[in-house]
Amino acid sequence: MKILLVDDHAMVRQGCASLLRVLLPEARVSEARDGEEALLSIQADIPGLVIMDIGLPGISGLETTRRMLVRLPQLPVLFFSMHDELSLVRQAMQAGACGYVTKKASPDVLVEAVRRILAGYPYIEQPLATELACQPQSDASENLRLRGMTQREFEIFVMLAKGMPAKRIAEQLCISGKTVSNYLTMLKSKLQVSSHAELVHLAIDTGVLRVGGSVAG
Repeated sequence: MKILLVDDHAMVRQGCASLLRVLLPEARVSEARDGEEALLSIQADIPGLVIMDIGLPGISGLETTRRMLVRLPQLPVLFFSMHDELSLVRQAMQAGACGYVTKKASPDVLVEAVRRILAGYPYIEQPLATELACQPQSDASENLRLRGMTQREFEIFVMLAKGMPAKRIAEQLCISGKTVSNYLTMLKSKLQVSSHAELVHLAIDTGVLRVGGSVAG
């Protein structure tokens, strides 16, 4: 069984790979540091499972997953992320993932997720699954505004809602500051907001941003 582990943080990636090798002795774990490397890896050797981070530089984990599934529609993908925002969990599952586990979960949870997915079952970490089942959907008209965004627009929307400066967004996504400014102008028009404060309020209303808490991204 081959597992491809995709994460841009070397220590996290190598630590997780070592853990999987110990807890799943039958697994052959390979690594990729970003989406482009992951896409090249599956061309050379198709894995039985991909464990994917979301916050990758360049091509996001969500977009990488979509591209993988265009090539290999039956490829199981498990998201393994530091983020526990329900809006991001929904985005991951809509991208075609089979499961979602946070990096705060115990090693046993990750291994259980891997085994369940390889057996053909979806797996979402229990607290998240419970919240998804219990949380009412936000206003349909607000959700419609978000559904009109591309994945890159959604990523930048999330970062802006979090209060990240344009320079940091540009560095994280490997784009220019001018491109970030262009996205901000386009987002304000598309989302029908006139200020950063209105953008944050929209993020709160749609459940992307938790009041007093963290934000998906």
